[in-house]
Amino acid sequence: MVVQAQEGLLTDTDTGAQPGTAHARVLIATAVPAERDAVARALHDRPAIDVVAVGVGPAAAAAGTATALTTAELAGDPYTLVVSAGIGGGFSTPPGTVLIADAITVADLGAETPEGFLPVTELGFGTVTHRPPASLVRDLAAATGTAPAAVGTVLTVSTVTGTADRAALLARRHPGAVAEAMEGFGVAEAAAAHDVPVAEIRAVSNAVGPRDRAAWRIGDALAALTDAFGKSAPVLESWKNT
Repeated sequence: MVVQAQEGLLTDTDTGAQPGTAHARVLIATAVPAERDAVARALHDRPAIDVVAVGVGPAAAAAGTATALTTAELAGDPYTLVVSAGIGGGFSTPPGTVLIADAITVADLGAETPEGFLPVTELGFGTVTHRPPASLVRDLAAATGTAPAAVGTVLTVSTVTGTADRAALLARRHPGAVAEAMEGFGVAEAAAAHDVPVAEIRAVSNAVGPRDRAAWRIGDALAALTDAFGKSAPVLESWKNT
């Protein structure tokens, strides 16, 4: 399902779209409808931005995002930017904190060996990290008021962390990690396949570590997500990859 603010399109003059496109077009991919709706609440007057729930996990996220990108391209109305968005676990920030990814890294794609974990790149395949454009990261952080400590690597995992040992292991492997979630890398892989820039914005709902449902603040995180996209929408609409 695609959620749009209203019918109509913005022009090149309105948005500063990339050369070769008729107008700026932004696809925001969330995992579940609750996240989609939280983002869409901030975008009721932003017809150049679409929000779609693509499913939980990196595989569903990649497939759903690729389908949306392909559909738009076939319609002659391609997207110029993709954003992975939703809630997630924070490594050191409290619930409700907005996090901006300067790297989108898959944490568990590789092989376990007697010497430890080897990422897939060390096996001679693929990639493990996609980097959003630095100018976009900077502009999103400024628009949302995100502190420098809340800008960093957002890890993509297939299995959510549920123990202190696993949280510590991930923190050691990825010292710049600020959060973990389950879709960012899948969204980024689809965007890369279509040669479209990608970003990731998360709001913290819980701490990475032992599962303590009583401590989760999903409502606070969804509210923070709405606020973040209300502030960042002008950046997303006007940003262009130069």
